Amino acid sequence: MEKQRILMLAPEVAPFKKVGGLADVVGALSKSLAARGHDVRILMPRYSEMNDFDGAQALERPLIVRLGGHEAYGRIWQHTLPGSEVPCYFIEHNQYFGASSVYVGPSGNEDDNGQRFTFLSRAAIDFCEQMDWIPDVVHCHDWPCGLTPVYLNTTEAERPMGRAASVFTIHNLEHHGWFHRSLLQFAGLPNSVFRSDGLESMGELNMLKGGLYHATKISTVSPTYAREVQTPDGGCGLNALLRFRSSDLIGVLNGVDLDEWNPETDPHIPAHYSAQDFSGKAEVKAALQKAYGLEVDSTRPLFTVVSRLVNQKGLDLLAACCDRLMSDMQIQIAVLGTGEPSLEYSFDQLTKRYPGRFGCYLGFNNKLAHLTIAGADCFVMPSRFEPCGLGQMYAMRYGTVPVVRATGGLIDTVEQFAEGQGTGTGFVFNQATVDALYYAIGWACATYYDRPQEFRNLQLNGMAGDYSWDASAVKYESIYNWAVSTRLAAFA
Repeated sequence: MEKQRILMLAPEVAPFKKVGGLADVVGALSKSLAARGHDVRILMPRYSEMNDFDGAQALERPLIVRLGGHEAYGRIWQHTLPGSEVPCYFIEHNQYFGASSVYVGPSGNEDDNGQRFTFLSRAAIDFCEQMDWIPDVVHCHDWPCGLTPVYLNTTEAERPMGRAASVFTIHNLEHHGWFHRSLLQFAGLPNSVFRSDGLESMGELNMLKGGLYHATKISTVSPTYAREVQTPDGGCGLNALLRFRSSDLIGVLNGVDLDEWNPETDPHIPAHYSAQDFSGKAEVKAALQKAYGLEVDSTRPLFTVVSRLVNQKGLDLLAACCDRLMSDMQIQIAVLGTGEPSLEYSFDQLTKRYPGRFGCYLGFNNKLAHLTIAGADCFVMPSRFEPCGLGQMYAMRYGTVPVVRATGGLIDTVEQFAEGQGTGTGFVFNQATVDALYYAIGWACATYYDRPQEFRNLQLNGMAGDYSWDASAVKYESIYNWAVSTRLAAFA
């Protein structure tokens, strides 16, 4: 196995700053690759109020970022990824990253994201040169890093960083990064890249499209999602581009951090348990019911959600069928998340309508997230599309049975329950409709009440799965070697 120098470039990294699963992936993958002997370093912005920032040290030398016609200066902080020796570097620049939010800058205007993430994309190159550390691969995560592969292919082609390969991972194709073409001048990129087989899309600059065209290799976060993004329904307008690049595109299923998500050691839950001794889960369920103001009842199945409250996640379907669920089934539901005001309002009203049976927490709380997943009987993910999904894997680790729609990584990770056969890890439904979700939850509820041993088999089957990053890290090693070989051949 050839050891590689790998720069991870991302807008968010857990545990320092997290909005979604992207942050978890970057942190966990970096640790796994470093454990396999690779020289992995992480670069991300330093936002205000970042988590776990104690002990970071500022480098004496400021970072000079070469933009179009001017230089910008940032301060670099260094820390270590918890649980590893992976060095993490944070770019401090108050104008671009002085807010606590990741995807909205200090001005509160998303239009500023063009300059903010152009700065990040360019800073990755100048950071490596200033540190005198030229990576073999720059691994870029989602549209905020989309201009880095463009720089490597253009302004840096004859410079030391020009030999670095780029791997671009699509975590969610729905978000593109659209900006006015004048951003090219700010970035210092040649006008020649503003074309249909580059950054131009419907007269505007599209960071995601540019990254996909210019990256040496492309990955998605599950094999099924890699196929879906090449279709009109799943391609978000970029399906033709991704079919064009299909020979350079591969889906690699995410893993999870087994140290953080472990029912035998999790510090966020009041009791520990395992597949061999399941008794502690009842205590965790009771604590969960109390946390959401639900009736403490060990006999009633408890369904939970931990998610962004957006239509992509299919949670409008859940909100629409909750009255029927509460009327027809003896169940409880708890929802943790924040997002679209209409969904927040719907779930808040359900809490008032069904006290003791429905509860919600509008916001995000990591400790409560662990409790909500660990204490539940079933975990609901009715996503319209789901590139990979981590929640269903966290749930199965804790003996919580997923109820999921057949899409993306949910298909790749959840095996359909087969009644009477002792197989499967969850309940899978096909159509993104209220009725389909209602009947899937009904199936889970009936299994819980009428076939308890089969329900326990589902729990144990899920806990026996391998959700580690080991297999995925091996696949990324192959992608890196593939990308480096391709890049070097271009210079031969």
